[in-house]
Amino acid sequence: MHHAPTSTGWIETICGSMFSGKTEELIRRLKRAIIARQRVQIFKPRIDRRYDDEAIASHSAQKLSGVAIDTAEDVMRLLDPDVEVVGIDEVQFLGSAIVDVCEKLAARGVRVICAGLDQDYRGKPFEPMPQLLAVSEFVSKELAICVACGNPANRTQRLAASSDQVLVGASESYEARCRKCFKPEPQPRTVVPEQARLPF
Repeated sequence: MHHAPTSTGWIETICGSMFSGKTEELIRRLKRAIIARQRVQIFKPRIDRRYDDEAIASHSAQKLSGVAIDTAEDVMRLLDPDVEVVGIDEVQFLGSAIVDVCEKLAARGVRVICAGLDQDYRGKPFEPMPQLLAVSEFVSKELAICVACGNPANRTQRLAASSDQVLVGASESYEARCRKCFKPEPQPRTVVPEQARLPF
């Protein structure tokens, strides 16, 4: 993490494929803010009910209490006037309006920490992430492990037969893949070769 700005707000965006640890990193940063006795509010799209209806939750079962919202505008409507840090998980599901919301929060002096997918299941930029990345002061790109070969993975392979851009799911519907092993169309589940498995 770079030296934090003073007397101003800013935007931090954590991006990467599924299973790369984005939500874990978001939770880590928010917990540190809570330990520092900063006033923190946490939001997530209501569409994401994989592990909890309200809390943000990682694939590794880490959780932090939050509020489920339907639109980006709900962040401003539900905002505590004394908030110092706002966390938003799965930010890509909140549409283009979330970029303006994050900008307004930062202009108010709020530290905004977002996490989301930067590519969709086709390997294309997942709007509005490119715009959010462009206006963020700090960007962290997390990498997963390719389940096919063990290389660092920055793409999300869809396993379910669906052409919808948004298909909320976890390991039953997606795998992390590297550039070489990724296929833009849905693929059957990969059997991991013994030599590619991690020793932990």
